[in-house]
Amino acid sequence: MTQELPIVAGDAAVSSTARERATGIYRQMRLMRRFEEVVLDFMAAEVREIQGPVHPYVGQEAVAAGVCAALTQQDKLISTHRGHGHCIGKGARTDRMMAELFGKRTGYCKGKGGSMHIADFDIGMLGANGIVAAGLPIATGAALAEVLNGTTNVVVCMFGDGAAAAGPLHETLNIAALSKLPMIFVCENNGWSVNTQPDVSLAPESVAALAEPYGIPSRIVDGNDVNAVLAAAEWAVARARSGEGPSMIEARTFRRLGHATRGPFPPDNRDPEILRGWVERDPIDHFAQFIVDNRLGDTAGIEAANRSVEEELVDSVRFARESPFPEASEAFEDFFV
Repeated sequence: MTQELPIVAGDAAVSSTARERATGIYRQMRLMRRFEEVVLDFMAAEVREIQGPVHPYVGQEAVAAGVCAALTQQDKLISTHRGHGHCIGKGARTDRMMAELFGKRTGYCKGKGGSMHIADFDIGMLGANGIVAAGLPIATGAALAEVLNGTTNVVVCMFGDGAAAAGPLHETLNIAALSKLPMIFVCENNGWSVNTQPDVSLAPESVAALAEPYGIPSRIVDGNDVNAVLAAAEWAVARARSGEGPSMIEARTFRRLGHATRGPFPPDNRDPEILRGWVERDPIDHFAQFIVDNRLGDTAGIEAANRSVEEELVDSVRFARESPFPEASEAFEDFFV
């Protein structure tokens, strides 16, 4: 893991601001993990309160937390089908997220979108997307809109290694480079496109290499190290804000659980030794230790953050359960034809 953390200035005394930022990033990662685990418990329950598929983000939390820590609320982000962590990182409320998964009217999409379509334009979350690579052109349009509106906001497009072999990536890389759009392409390379590894479906040795023909600079980082992700994100954000155009980050991480579930997970056929190695490199545990080792906090503060997360999720579940379902008369509201 990298020994540099953008929130620490060399050997200088650790400031209260640095402590707050580190603790905030840790809490976000923990909230992402526990939100998923709570949801998966509901998915496996005999009485189903959550309908539709869920694509777990467990193991990839450092990517969303690191990228989003470099953004402002005015910056935009578009997600993928595996988007709960992105939503939380951008500041979405877990009570409204939970209500959406429960199909309740108080959810972000009034209970009609489910897990793969959570959006909140007020915080710059342009939405998750159930179609592989479909977020790329949407993000490109959003970035062009920022240019036309004369802002310095940036647009982040999250995508997986499975989308790297899709046409929309190349089309959007070309447009972004031609127009020097304030875009950041973030590939969460978790090693598995459903059950296919990247070396089977991708000719180059890295996803980042795909940016080179378009003159777009890229960085490959340890996606389980939130420090490395944050450093790369701040580099990319600075470039975009100053008018230097798009960049790409390939964050190499690992999806701890299966691709998706509509209930209990089927058996995992991946090599258990590989899985065990990634579990030992858990991004949340490593960052907690980093905080303690670098005097950014202590175990009491870590435990307090953990308790705060548990309390928030208890409240979120209560909010979801007590919220009403949409009325049948609302079924065709909010449709655009």
